[in-house]
Amino acid sequence: MIRVCFTLGTRPEAIKLAPVIRTFQSSDKFATQVVLTGQHREMVAQVMEIFGLKADRDLDIMQHQQTLTDITQRSLQGLEKLFREIAPQVVIVQGDTTTAFAAALAAFYQQIPIGHVEAGLRTDNIYNPFPEEANRRLISQIAQLHFAPTSLAVENLAKSDVTGAIHQTGNTVIDALLTVAKSQPPCDIPGLDWSKYRVILSTVHRRENWGEPLQNIGAAMLQILEKFPDTALLLPLHRNPTVREPLTQILGEHPRVFLTEPLDYSQLVGAIQRSYLLLSDSGGIQEEAPSLGKPVLVLRDTTERPEAVTGGTAKLVGTDIDRITAAASELLANPQAYQAMATAINPFGDGTASTQILAAVEQFFGV
Repeated sequence: MIRVCFTLGTRPEAIKLAPVIRTFQSSDKFATQVVLTGQHREMVAQVMEIFGLKADRDLDIMQHQQTLTDITQRSLQGLEKLFREIAPQVVIVQGDTTTAFAAALAAFYQQIPIGHVEAGLRTDNIYNPFPEEANRRLISQIAQLHFAPTSLAVENLAKSDVTGAIHQTGNTVIDALLTVAKSQPPCDIPGLDWSKYRVILSTVHRRENWGEPLQNIGAAMLQILEKFPDTALLLPLHRNPTVREPLTQILGEHPRVFLTEPLDYSQLVGAIQRSYLLLSDSGGIQEEAPSLGKPVLVLRDTTERPEAVTGGTAKLVGTDIDRITAAASELLANPQAYQAMATAINPFGDGTASTQILAAVEQFFGV
């Protein structure tokens, strides 16, 4: 059996790799190892439980107020030793996190082939998002298997002159989403009556939005709530105090704002299903919400998922107060504008990405 090692450290990686791991585990051609770096501990554990997965190894690198250098250094050191021990024949990473970059680099140093899930995303601004744009570009240069979610991602990889095979597979987040959404998971928030309000679901966490942009986002949310009394805001707070504290200060006293701890993935899917629209700086939300017919306003100045904007499922609104308020107001006041976004076709795939990735790895090894 071919030894394949999946390495992950954050919740988005866990969500997007879970269906791939399950697909490989069901094959009699591969012996699968799942390695956690521990970059995000509790949130990853929730996802693993939802998908019935268990880690084979855990580097447990997480420390209070860890820096990007800390994460990279400890991941590299831990994975060097681990890869020598378990000798994987291919290492599969996902996306653009520091864990993904460090795992790819650790594999490269031992000349182990690298498979990159969600390859080819680009903003063409090396510092936005930071450090993700650099991470994914660096992984592309050393990977042998590139699993691109869309035709545009394929084009980006081809223009970058990457080596190795490029496969257009769709995005694995759709596989994960559809698996969980089938069960209509509950999302019970104390005090929130979903039938009473049009609920705006928001997630905010990106580093480039820290500081003044975050203040602007909070102010815009207050304006939207004031303008539309039939709306409520559900905002699961990121655990980082840099994000949590200013949002709590701005929004915490409003009677129609529901600030919660991070939702587990099944709750998040349930919340998307029940919400009216989404305001988010999350990359995953841009991919997931359109599959459930929900418009997304992207709280960023750039996106590595322009397919969502071009396809009409998402709109880039940045962090300007007036721009956010105007875009949300149009969707809340204009049924035609809302329907145009809600019924647009999701460009990120049909839920078969995991089986396509398995087929590509089988082809790589000739099995």
